[in-house]
Amino acid sequence: MDTATAEWTADEERAGRRSGGRRLRTVGAALLFAGVSAVVGCRAADTDGPTPVTQLLAFLPWLLVPTGAGLLFALLARWWTGLVWGVVLLGLLAWFIEPYGKSTEPAGRPVASLRVLTSNVEFGRGTGPLIGAVRREKPDVVFVQECDPGCEAALRQELADTLPHRVAVSGGGSEGSVILSRHPLRDADPVPGTMGMPAAVADVGGRPVRLQLAHPMPPLPGQTGLWQRELGRLREAAARDRTTPAVFAGDFNASQDHAAFRRILDTGLRDAARLTGADRTPTWPARTMPAFGAQIDHVLVSAQFTAHRVRFLDLARTDHRALVADLTLHEGR
Repeated sequence: MDTATAEWTADEERAGRRSGGRRLRTVGAALLFAGVSAVVGCRAADTDGPTPVTQLLAFLPWLLVPTGAGLLFALLARWWTGLVWGVVLLGLLAWFIEPYGKSTEPAGRPVASLRVLTSNVEFGRGTGPLIGAVRREKPDVVFVQECDPGCEAALRQELADTLPHRVAVSGGGSEGSVILSRHPLRDADPVPGTMGMPAAVADVGGRPVRLQLAHPMPPLPGQTGLWQRELGRLREAAARDRTTPAVFAGDFNASQDHAAFRRILDTGLRDAARLTGADRTPTWPARTMPAFGAQIDHVLVSAQFTAHRVRFLDLARTDHRALVADLTLHEGR
């Protein structure tokens, strides 16, 4: 009798441990799925949501990791409802990871080539490496963000022979920005922002090309409204003139998974990285998580351009990768 009682008690304890383990795995899966669902739900609703959803949207592809972990927990817990939940999330993530925006080719004949380089030099610290990259890559137009007075002076001194034309919004720290060009420039109205976003019109072989540097505020907690407003001003600038060829480049502090950035693409601009199949290559943070970051630095071009190649350059002393895009301007609208 004592032996039977002991065996029955041991069986009950084992069953209790199994039941407790299943509950823990079920709770773990539910928490993971709930967090991913909040982000995916905002993406599906075409909104950037509140903090921390806004920030997590930049890393949307990496949500496959917690979703996969949740599926494993649900399988081990034999939680069939959770398995369905996880599979639906995987399907939605796969759908949204697909490139966003148009990829049609212009019909007119090619009339000019343009190599564009954009770089955030992080408070001017990456100026020296940028100058070296410009000398190697020989771009026609360079967009520089976070160019403080020392950075601006160094660019003027070192690159005036190859890029003699410039427009700038001068400022310290992250506020200064510069556009350098081999082609003649005339000033255009800058986009108002907390950080400098100068604009110009380049004369490329007798054809005007609008140049707009982008550097809106990042979506910091408590400041996502400001970030959305400044991206909205870039959208307004893009929509203002849809007939003149245009290049918008810089640190947008947004990825294709942000609704505010997609509004800019909806004006007809196309992401050069998307056109060349590199739309998910991370550009930030290049120093701490180079393989697991987000693409927030972009070269956007109007429908008169084709993009042949986009490359990402690792520069020292900045947390952003530089981006080089080889473009061709075509005749016609």
